[in-house]
Amino acid sequence: MNIKPLADRVLVKPAKAEEKTASGIIIPDSAKEKPQKGEVVAVGTGTKDEEMHVKVGDSVLYGKYAGTELKWENEDYLIMRQSDILAIV
Repeated sequence: MNIKPLADRVLVKPAKAEEKTASGIIIPDSAKEKPQKGEVVAVGTGTKDEEMHVKVGDSVLYGKYAGTELKWENEDYLIMRQSDILAIV
């Protein structure tokens, strides 16, 4: 990965949106919900006031509108502050 987040930022690769419901109904692209789960791809070094608790490879949950969307080498990513992450799964 060529992207290195600064300070308390985290680079997350969002999970794919669900294609089908539990009952087997196919969800069209226009109705898919934005995923709120992803995998940490890169982590910043932290700040003097905040150490980093997440590490590369962690599966995390984050807020619906957290982070900034970014497209790099035909892949979608989110870059957000560690404080935007709600939980490590």
